[in-house]
Amino acid sequence: MSQLRVIEVSGTTPRRRGISYGQAAADLIATAIAYYTQAFELQTGRSWSEILTLSEPWEQLLRSGFPELFEEMTGIAEGAGVPVREIVALNCRGEIIYDAESFRRSSATTEGSTEGTSESTSLEPSQGDAPDGCTSYSLTGPATSDGHVYTGQNWDWRHAVRDTVVILRIVQPPKPTVIMQVEAGQIGRHGANSRGFALNANGLGGRFDDTVGVPQTVIRRLVLDSDSISDALKVLVKTRAHIASNALLTDRSGFSIDLETTPGAHGWEYPVDGLIVHGNHYQAFVPPQLAATHRPMSPDSLLRVPRATQGLKEAATATDVRKAVHTAMSDHLGRPDSLCAHPDDRLAELRQWSTLLSSCVDLTTGEYYVTPGIPCEHSYELVPFNLYD
Repeated sequence: MSQLRVIEVSGTTPRRRGISYGQAAADLIATAIAYYTQAFELQTGRSWSEILTLSEPWEQLLRSGFPELFEEMTGIAEGAGVPVREIVALNCRGEIIYDAESFRRSSATTEGSTEGTSESTSLEPSQGDAPDGCTSYSLTGPATSDGHVYTGQNWDWRHAVRDTVVILRIVQPPKPTVIMQVEAGQIGRHGANSRGFALNANGLGGRFDDTVGVPQTVIRRLVLDSDSISDALKVLVKTRAHIASNALLTDRSGFSIDLETTPGAHGWEYPVDGLIVHGNHYQAFVPPQLAATHRPMSPDSLLRVPRATQGLKEAATATDVRKAVHTAMSDHLGRPDSLCAHPDDRLAELRQWSTLLSSCVDLTTGEYYVTPGIPCEHSYELVPFNLYD
């Protein structure tokens, strides 16, 4: 592909696959660590060594509860020549931001109240501080003119990590083969598998209790490692996550469902006329823990979702569905915080946000397309693997 590194790993053990991955992405993993070293210090006031200490509960959880995935992380660390705790930190970056930033805000607010001045307004999380951001969609049945099943998303995250994004194919029999777009060093994020279903995901926000829960990268990989969409639903419903996140599941049969998962209650939605769009705000329900004072984590999500919905409705009559999707996902209303997100020059460089890539997966044919960067500036390119090879 023109700008994205494509990595394929296989092997008889998770460690062997991890080593191959770590070797192939070693330079990008180093770049990611360098970025988060600076970003965490700016955002939370904590050094990288302190962040690694904060990662310890997740390392213990992964080692005991998910030994195969922890073995894969160990292999990634070995292949990249870094401590495994750094790979854990890359895989728990959303959870660490959630905990460390919440602690900093509460501490600053307490100090401000003592002095008669509250800093809480200036420290409220913006979209750039959120654990994850995206606009996801699913098109099934009457939503597409060609009768195919499509799904994908605009993946919005820190602009500075755009060069660490890789397309990762994991061949791991007897488990499904998985294709994902991830930050280098991560074991899971958004993608699809050879059983014919896809996962797209979006951060939701909201403060819950402090019980250590499963990181999103692990949950998402467990979903994509599932043999069927029903098994994937069990993962999402039964696993206690550390942070709230939206999960959009689409199956090549034409079934789709959206789940708003939290450490507490869950909500869900089904498509309307074959179309589901989800952003970074609660759409099915507001969790009871948040209801009294809830405000959306990302106000621009309230704009992105209806704009994507309006644009994607064109796929029902389009002569070229993928082109219609690309046009819809390139929308600029509200720029820079638009559906097609651009860096905001008013923010510090480390906090700037953009669409890292846009994906469009045809689950009917197994073709997986992505834009290597902001969609308005790039066409969809075919990933050099078919889901059903």
